[in-house]
Amino acid sequence: KKKEVTEINQLLKKYSCIAIADMTNMPSPQLQKLRSNLKDVKILMSKRRLINIAIEAAQTTIPGLTNLQKEINGMPALLLTNQNPFKLAKTLRKNKSSAPAKPGQKAPHDILVPAGPTPFAPGPILGELGALGLKATIQDGKVTIKEDKIVVKEGETISGPLAGMLTRLGIEPMEIGINLLATLENGVIFNKSVLSVDETAYLNNMKLAASQA
Repeated sequence: KKKEVTEINQLLKKYSCIAIADMTNMPSPQLQKLRSNLKDVKILMSKRRLINIAIEAAQTTIPGLTNLQKEINGMPALLLTNQNPFKLAKTLRKNKSSAPAKPGQKAPHDILVPAGPTPFAPGPILGELGALGLKATIQDGKVTIKEDKIVVKEGETISGPLAGMLTRLGIEPMEIGINLLATLENGVIFNKSVLSVDETAYLNNMKLAASQA
């Protein structure tokens, strides 16, 4: 364990970008595939206690490391790279795939059931949808959801009935991939909400601002 902590400590000092990720629900085959795809990123998985010890030992030489430590959650892993944080986040997003929800899992984001027709014929399904807070009606012989509804918020537990209904509706809210929580570069922390910025929307806002200035 001491050797592992020493190795982590030394590696932390070699890279310009240090990231914390949550590897919960990451299947081993997908992780191995990601390791081969992310050749410029070193993935270090260890016990949370050992990661914390290594970070505490290195915090005097790496500005902001203590703040990054506060972002540790779930089954932690360190991602070390010389890429900038936004390029890293973009690369990780490209390597994610969707999957159905299972009972007891935590929602990775707010899960929305959109308004519109479903493949269901009228019957008990109306009561099942209603029990989940979904307003539904009958149109053209099919069950139709009347309005958009967030059925579970980010971080909340997905119940068995909800998981089953999402699967029946063809909604796959879970993401198989590395869940990037935050990064540290040059003493600055970039958390998940900043790293997941929509680049197209951001660029369009910049163009709009320039045209209106």
